[in-house]
Amino acid sequence: MWLDRFSNSSTPQSHSPSRPFSPAPTRNPSQLAPNQRNGLNIGLERTASTSSVDLVSSPASSNVSLPLPQRRTTGSALRQEQRPPPDVADPVLTLKGLLGSLERQGRPAGDRNGHVEVDEEPEYLDIDFGNLSLEEYAEESGHRMKKPTVLSPNIGPAKVDRRKYEDFHNSISEADEVLRSVESYLTNFKAELGQVSAEIESLQARSVELNAQLENRRKVEKLLGPAVEDISLSPNTVRAIAEGPVDDQFAKALTEVEARHLSVNERSKGAIQTKAAEDIKPLLEDLKKRAVERIRDYLVSQIKALRSPNINAQVIQQQTFLKHKELYPFLTRSHAQLAEEIAQAYTNTMRWYYSSNFTRYNAALSKLQLHIFEQNDLLGSDPSARKQNVLGSSKAAPTQHDAFNLGRRNDCLKSKDNRALPSHLAEDSKAIHHLELPFRNFNQALLDNLSAEYSMITEFFSTSTYHQVSRRTLDMFSPTFTIGHDLTKRLVETTTDCFGILICIRLTQQYAFEAQRRKIPVMDDYINYTSILLWPRFQKAMDLHVESLRKVPTTTNRGAAAAFSLVGGNDASKASLAPHAVTQRFGQFLHGILTLSAEAGDDEPLSHSLSRLRGEYEALMNKLAKGAGDTSKKGRFLYNNYSLVLTIISDTLGKLAEEQKEHFSDLVREFKGR
Repeated sequence: MWLDRFSNSSTPQSHSPSRPFSPAPTRNPSQLAPNQRNGLNIGLERTASTSSVDLVSSPASSNVSLPLPQRRTTGSALRQEQRPPPDVADPVLTLKGLLGSLERQGRPAGDRNGHVEVDEEPEYLDIDFGNLSLEEYAEESGHRMKKPTVLSPNIGPAKVDRRKYEDFHNSISEADEVLRSVESYLTNFKAELGQVSAEIESLQARSVELNAQLENRRKVEKLLGPAVEDISLSPNTVRAIAEGPVDDQFAKALTEVEARHLSVNERSKGAIQTKAAEDIKPLLEDLKKRAVERIRDYLVSQIKALRSPNINAQVIQQQTFLKHKELYPFLTRSHAQLAEEIAQAYTNTMRWYYSSNFTRYNAALSKLQLHIFEQNDLLGSDPSARKQNVLGSSKAAPTQHDAFNLGRRNDCLKSKDNRALPSHLAEDSKAIHHLELPFRNFNQALLDNLSAEYSMITEFFSTSTYHQVSRRTLDMFSPTFTIGHDLTKRLVETTTDCFGILICIRLTQQYAFEAQRRKIPVMDDYINYTSILLWPRFQKAMDLHVESLRKVPTTTNRGAAAAFSLVGGNDASKASLAPHAVTQRFGQFLHGILTLSAEAGDDEPLSHSLSRLRGEYEALMNKLAKGAGDTSKKGRFLYNNYSLVLTIISDTLGKLAEEQKEHFSDLVREFKGR
């Protein structure tokens, strides 16, 4: 049966005296025939107390179909709609058949309306009341039903089946209670589902409403956001300008205030003026004034710091001025006159800074000991009369120097180390140097500081024009340029060191190229004036060498010719044909000049000076050749001298060197066959 599932899984409970609802149709005793009611009185009374099913049927009801009464509506609508399938027998008939109330072999089938047709007469059971009334018998029977039933072999089959199905009926009642509780739970669950569904619908409606409000807010924000942002300032911006330190946040606040100020001014000039723009305009003016005041105080304090002793200006420039380079453009746009005064104060301070520092550096370089080149270091001078003195000292130089040998003096032109000699090392140096050393270090330091300052002015004073930046830079370095020119004059005004002067010229040319590469046009005037100081002095030194060659003694006797020969010995004839001492010095001197002019151009006055020097040397050789003897010895003497010069200059490079080598090669070929 379909209720067996609930009876097996549920816990037995005390059942009520009468079952309120059962799947089987109930019968009303009033509808039965009289003889049927008499035969079932005991069964009905016992049913009221023991909930058992009657065991006797009336004979008169065998041929009568009993209509089923209307079932009362109890429970949910789901239970009311349940009907047994048409192919299932009526449960009442099935129950009576199991109880043995029907004697026939076949089982009557019921129709769809629950009517049963009985074909055979039922048998009546004999009940022994045993001197008891009906009420006493019923009461005693009830007590016996409450006691546990103990089956024994003496109990009849009918009583065993009766107790068995009474337990089955109790299980059905318990299952009905379980179904009632399940029905109640499902009913409550359905109600809760309805509430949840209503809440979900409410939430959906609220969500749609919120989405619509959000979309409207976005549209409004898209339209009004830029307008509101153009005329609004955050409290952080106001606080940063009014009270915050001068840092990156301060610079960002300046940019924001300036942008808002421009926007408000444009709105004020328009046809439609807003109340918000008019209200914020005084606040923006006050903030700009406060910003200008704080920028002025900050820049003035940094300029004062540059005047501190032993201060490194580049540290302050990198960490303060260039780090906050947005301050000066804002100051220029807000208060142009104050910005110009700040720039002039900075220019005056840096002019004093560079002037004082380069003055001390020049004094340190002046303490370097330098080789002195005088009249005795010329090509035609007597080697025995050469003196080697140290600048600023009356004592003789401790080491000899060769005035006509370049040696490694040109290493400063090839060196990749662009660092200048520190002042304390220059003051403590005990070595003897050539004049190009102090010249190079001073001008290298000047170039480095000038390029750094020019870059700083260009970047910090970004609102200034090219002419304004150049004018400020020249104002700063004009005293320093004067110091450099004075140093150059002091080094070359009395010297006959053509190598040193020419090296200074090459260094000046390198500085000119470097200034162009670094894009520092303000150094052009300084370099041009330095070149003007060096080239005339170089030509004058070359003229002194030419004049010295003219003064070389050219006596015609062999003893005088042999005295200047590079070959010693008693054989005067051999000595007279050997290369002259002037030739050795001339070859070394020419080699040094050509080495330093490997990249020289045609527009330099050096070529003309070499032509004059070479012509004077050849004239001297021709004069000395007359004292060598006959024509063959004369040609041999000239060949030996010109061959020596060609050998010395054979490793030189450059256009000017090729011209000189070609000229002496022609002379060697000319006198080789004589």
